[in-house]
Amino acid sequence: MKVIVAMLLLLPYQVVPSFSQPAPIGVFEANSDIGAVLNAGAVRYDPEDQSYTISGSGSNRWFDQDEFHFVWKRLTGNFILLTHAQFLGDGNDPHRKLGWIVRSSLESNAPHVNAALHGDGLTSLQFRRTPGGLTEEIRFSISNADVIQLERDGDTYRMSAARFGEPFITQHISNEALGEDVYVGLYVCSHNKNVVEQALFRNVRIIIPAPPNFVPYQDFIGSVLEILDIETGHRRIVYQSSEPLQAPNWTPDGQALIYNCNGRLYRFDLAAYQPELIDTDFAIHNNNDHVISFDGKLIGISHHSPEDGYRSIIYTLPYQGGRPKRITAKGPSYLHGWSPDGKFLVYTGERDGQFDIYKISVKGGKEIPLTDAKGLDDGSEFTPDGKYIYFNSNRTGTMQIWRMKPDGSNQEQITHDEFNNWFPHISPDGKWIIFLSYSKEVASGDHPFYQHVYLRQMPIEGGNPKIVAYVYGGQGTINVPSWSPDSKRVAFVSNTVQ
Repeated sequence: MKVIVAMLLLLPYQVVPSFSQPAPIGVFEANSDIGAVLNAGAVRYDPEDQSYTISGSGSNRWFDQDEFHFVWKRLTGNFILLTHAQFLGDGNDPHRKLGWIVRSSLESNAPHVNAALHGDGLTSLQFRRTPGGLTEEIRFSISNADVIQLERDGDTYRMSAARFGEPFITQHISNEALGEDVYVGLYVCSHNKNVVEQALFRNVRIIIPAPPNFVPYQDFIGSVLEILDIETGHRRIVYQSSEPLQAPNWTPDGQALIYNCNGRLYRFDLAAYQPELIDTDFAIHNNNDHVISFDGKLIGISHHSPEDGYRSIIYTLPYQGGRPKRITAKGPSYLHGWSPDGKFLVYTGERDGQFDIYKISVKGGKEIPLTDAKGLDDGSEFTPDGKYIYFNSNRTGTMQIWRMKPDGSNQEQITHDEFNNWFPHISPDGKWIIFLSYSKEVASGDHPFYQHVYLRQMPIEGGNPKIVAYVYGGQGTINVPSWSPDSKRVAFVSNTVQ
């Protein structure tokens, strides 16, 4: 497997003056003051926090000329820009601005598109179509947004904004021809030439999406292994690969993650930041449905067995690796959970064209059906106290989160919203659920790769879900139990062309 260690982890802490630098600044190439700025700006990159503190001056970024500080890189083709941003301090002018900007050049009058957050809370998509032309603006209905995304699709630009925890609101412009090769980056403008303002940018992501002609489950793009702090929403990249990493489990000892890549399982050491192949003997066609037992002694896998026409069959093997033991006689069977006492496995099985949830002894034997509703039932997982099994089902139209007793009784719907919600994972302390949410435009029975998705958190008993991560991902992002043992963090995979 070809892997690329995240450059963000290797860069020294640096304060960069206002002129362009040959050394990279995190994910960016250089920084510059744009226009006749009186007070030079700067950028400080913190590799531990993976954040950028940018200071900038400038009289304005408006009309036909701009003055601001710009931290940038050159890009071609389509891209998605994402960050969680805020000004530092009370500020001196309500019109001070920060955000993402895409420019045709570094000239002060260059055509551009930018996703702007203002000091007074105004959120807007701003753009200049011609050199020296006047800047135009589309204002958002929300104020005080702190999550901003700017996406290029040919000559169409889409800005999405949200207050952290809430869904995106989107505006767009078309026919904005900035050229194939553009300057892309973060900016700060103080709106006062005598003042320098500071802003903090976290969760900065420059994403190259899948090409429009890719073939699902045949073509893949690269992967980013991330760890999310649930309380703060801060995301940390721990590993990047040009290969399709999927579905990280957090090991019960908290020392490693286990993920799937090209049919094999790997253990990723969180101290050494290195992956190691897990020996699964003959089982080398594993999908991303793998689960560690509560006691950490065994791992269950879903292997596409050649002897069974490459249908998914469930096996178990020692956590350290070894020869798998077959559990399910029938396939396809897709593993999703262990019972806390280690006696049962729960999984989705396709039988006679119907996808339902089944339970089986870890010793094998007869499978026990738990659901029989029309539609797709998937993602079954026991609560740590063993009292419930949570799962997702589209039996009422959209894919929603449900729960039932371990014997399949008392099935009740937990979420009721416009999203398609998949793969509920319960925190080890039994207080929270995290799950993956697709938009209603995605078919309820599908969980495809390479989509704009949300990770959402909800109390175990139900309630109003809160977005904790805005992600380009989907299939493979969070298919399996992925909470840290202390219930404070979650591991997941996002995607970008490497």
